[in-house]
Amino acid sequence: MALPWDFHPIEGERVRLDLLRDDDLDDLYALQSDPEVCRYLLYEPRSRERVAHVLARDAAAARLESPHDYLQPAIRDRDGRFLGTMYFELHSVDPDRTAEIGWILAPHAQGEGYASEAARLLLGLAFEELGLHRVYAELDPRNGASVALCERLGMRHEGHFVEHMWLKGEWTDTGHYAILEHEWAARRA
Repeated sequence: MALPWDFHPIEGERVRLDLLRDDDLDDLYALQSDPEVCRYLLYEPRSRERVAHVLARDAAAARLESPHDYLQPAIRDRDGRFLGTMYFELHSVDPDRTAEIGWILAPHAQGEGYASEAARLLLGLAFEELGLHRVYAELDPRNGASVALCERLGMRHEGHFVEHMWLKGEWTDTGHYAILEHEWAARRA
């Protein structure tokens, strides 16, 4: 594995993954305080103070080296506008080489392919640069947009855990999707 890995911006055709910055607070707050955006997330809409704390914490996450190290880069368009965030956490380094991926996109940016491109950039990092074996996503299966994104990325539906967690006053299911290094390589060929 190519660890440690220190964050540097990752460029795509239409998006750039970059560290969160202090001036992202308004956009991040708009995202994380929106009840519709938070509907399928693990948290309720957040206060501005909570988002400021999260921003400071996640902006400092810039190195992957050990299990539970994570990145939460901003997704930006070519003009630098904030579109959302990605999530990438190492879960195992040796011997399993596994990570989790996730995304949150601002409502105005949904349906334009930005999340697909950003996720492909992180999967490229995972498999082509870091040498990971497996990347997975866990999500609420009612979130059709995230399910469709997993499928577009070539992730396989591995499981559906019924009433897996008590969340926001109800039992919720968890969907599990994953892609392996050789599956990613075959898609890229």
